[in-house]
Amino acid sequence: MKCSFFYSKMTIYVVLLGLIIILRLLKNIISLLKQMNMKKVIVSRLLLIVAISLTLVGCKRSGSGSNTSRATGWQINSKDGGFQYNTKFKEQETAPGLVFIEGGTFTMGRVQDDVMHDWNNTPNQQHVQSFYMDETEVTNKMYLEYLDWIKRTYPPEEENFRAIYNGVLPDTLVWRNRLGYNEVMTENYLRHPGYGEYPVVGVSWIQAVEFANWRTDRVNELYLQKDGYLKQGSQLEATADANFSTDTYINSPTQTFGGNEEILRGGKLKAQTNAAGEEINVYASRETGLISPKYRLPTEAEWEYAALGLSEIRSYNVYRGRKKYPWDGQYTRSGNRKIKGDQLANFKQGKGDYGGIAGWSDDGADITAEVKSYDPNDYGLYDMAGNVAEWVADVYRPIVDDEFNDFNYYRGNVYTKNVITEDGTVKVVGTDEIVFDTLPNGKVVPRDLPGEIATKPVDEEETYLRTNFDRSDNRNFRDGDIQSSRYYADRFGDEESEASEDAATRKMYNAPKHNIEVDSSGNLIREYDKSNKRTSLINDEVRVYKGGSWKDREYWLDPAQRRYYPQNMATDYIGFRCAMSRVGSKSKGQRKSKN
Repeated sequence: MKCSFFYSKMTIYVVLLGLIIILRLLKNIISLLKQMNMKKVIVSRLLLIVAISLTLVGCKRSGSGSNTSRATGWQINSKDGGFQYNTKFKEQETAPGLVFIEGGTFTMGRVQDDVMHDWNNTPNQQHVQSFYMDETEVTNKMYLEYLDWIKRTYPPEEENFRAIYNGVLPDTLVWRNRLGYNEVMTENYLRHPGYGEYPVVGVSWIQAVEFANWRTDRVNELYLQKDGYLKQGSQLEATADANFSTDTYINSPTQTFGGNEEILRGGKLKAQTNAAGEEINVYASRETGLISPKYRLPTEAEWEYAALGLSEIRSYNVYRGRKKYPWDGQYTRSGNRKIKGDQLANFKQGKGDYGGIAGWSDDGADITAEVKSYDPNDYGLYDMAGNVAEWVADVYRPIVDDEFNDFNYYRGNVYTKNVITEDGTVKVVGTDEIVFDTLPNGKVVPRDLPGEIATKPVDEEETYLRTNFDRSDNRNFRDGDIQSSRYYADRFGDEESEASEDAATRKMYNAPKHNIEVDSSGNLIREYDKSNKRTSLINDEVRVYKGGSWKDREYWLDPAQRRYYPQNMATDYIGFRCAMSRVGSKSKGQRKSKN
């Protein structure tokens, strides 16, 4: 038996409370025994029992949670230094706004009749790992918090930062219609409190990804404050050249907050010193288990799996029947006696019918509805059909290549690595080093924000002699075009080749290529692609969106339906929600019984 005194605060409180109760009981018993003249023998036995109990509470066998290494026998987490590791970690904490989705195998794709003959969602079996997903779509209020932080940290009054704030603003003009009066939404939908809990729209795929990155940093900043690594309220002191980035903190913590030690060392955590008098455990690392995985957009497979909510129709190792909607049943109206006949989602009923007859609405909304207006599915997710369609992470292709991969399927991998300076440290973007990209629609966005680590594509250092990947950009891998053929001889100057091997997909997915250039005066020169040789609207910059919206007929409410839209454009019917990967066990708690 080896004693361990590394208790959490809660454990210490519980032990102390237990001791107080035992001592009070012991006092009462002693008082009683005095009257019975049996004090000496029984009291000694009671004291022995108490001592044994305390020993059992304070000691435990060496094992997975022990502070002794099973590899070397050396002590882990010694105050004198050496290997530091969180041996008390139990499971990942559910981050703000998320619900847990236990992964599994399911049939991805359309299981009903394909009346549109799209042939782009043929059923195939996939397996997704456990993950977390937002219980609701990201709301206007959530997005306004993001805008507020950006505005405070990168003031748009300064010319160098103006494009940063403008680049994250939703496009409120998406509400306009040539033959409709919607100016009230154009002016009020994003900012008015009456729409605060409505899903944000007018957000492009690129903007949704940037929101998820920002959310990751803010949540991890909160965790580090709570555990005493960072000064409380540090988020209020963030500036353009001194703010918090999760990746920067992990790779080079002293460059976070511009190296401001008052913030980096201003938490309640007491510094530890090793035998040599050097400070240790000053900064949190991945080994602490404290830093959360990143918020991100869900993959198409994850979104479809979560929307189906198959957990309630399982029969041993097979799903009973087929699901057409995120709820049980084959109809959009409820069969529940209490709410019989009510619509179960916010969608377009028919031509000119977005909400029903005045006084008694079919679905309670004409445009979007407040989140949580309808019952959640079996995973606890709201509005996985209707309200707004949602961006997912994947690049669109008509095929889902399950022959190559059937585990955590995702098309869109572009692998990057951190830029390393001459002195061997990571390069953190400064306020005078911001690189802006001009999108095809004319919007200007920063490639990396100040305070973040500069990145670049992986190269031969990472890909040489690898079998699992051989290039940075894998968006058009095995997508059916001629470049995906093993016999494509681009390197030998084949006439079919228009550019380098890693350029945009061509031939089969030959979308228009509009061009934007900036002249010496800073004016945009727009060049429209007027070629009559274009064969599709698909390229490497179109992303999948899933689920029907307030503007769609019920056909699109099926979770298997998939459509695509340019990643740099926005609409009044596409929003998004975030997801997060699960680390550790597949299930929460005990494994479920088979019967």
